[in-house]
Amino acid sequence: MPYTTLEISIADGVAVLWLNRPDVRNAFDETMIAELTAAFGELDADPSARAVVLAGRGKVFCAGADLNWMKRMGEMNFEENRRDALVFGTMLNRLHAMKKPTLARVHGAAFAGAMGLIAACDIAVASADAQFAVSEVRLGLTPATISPYVLAAMGERAAHRYFLTAERFGAAEAHRIGFVHELAQPEALDGAVNAILGQLLQCAPGAQAMTKDLIRSVAHKSVTPELMQEMAGRIARARASEEGREGARAFLEKRPAAWVKGRSGH
Repeated sequence: MPYTTLEISIADGVAVLWLNRPDVRNAFDETMIAELTAAFGELDADPSARAVVLAGRGKVFCAGADLNWMKRMGEMNFEENRRDALVFGTMLNRLHAMKKPTLARVHGAAFAGAMGLIAACDIAVASADAQFAVSEVRLGLTPATISPYVLAAMGERAAHRYFLTAERFGAAEAHRIGFVHELAQPEALDGAVNAILGQLLQCAPGAQAMTKDLIRSVAHKSVTPELMQEMAGRIARARASEEGREGARAFLEKRPAAWVKGRSGH
């Protein structure tokens, strides 16, 4: 579908989804949220896209909510605000639930709702001069919609500080608390992103989808006999799958597996 706030390109197995409202620092509004929801679904179903990069055009990744959208929120009643927030939450969950690996390419500012976008991705790479903030409490709000993803990404202890102070923090601190995986100098940001994409594309897409589901299923669970049974079933299904069999054959035959670029499938 045609998009007015996004720009999408797909090449060599990688889809790059650009937030494309640089004149307003890629701020969210109703249109962008609806288009992101649709785009995440479209890319998840597109077999030509093995991995998805989320990036921002212009000087910043995303500065949070659009001022006009915020003004309209202030004029809504409780039920209208609840529905509006659920639309935003549904968009974040669509990103989080994608079967394909997702990677946030962060530069400039990443504030408020942008933190949710980054945290909902599997991997985050940031420019060394990027700035972050969970800024809601300074506006008399609370980061409720983004909190499941941001809290999981930075940890509960760091969340107590940065959710409550709304202070800005730099890329080095974002890396220290685990919110981003890797830092790069601005001129090396794309190289760092591409290096990780190269690793992702060596792996089996079906196995990656299963593993994303595995992480969501196992996180914060105690190891019980029931969980052990479930995990045994998961690995048994993987071993018996076509990808599992092909991976074992490729390893034993010392050749690239069928899903690696340059090889045809079986």
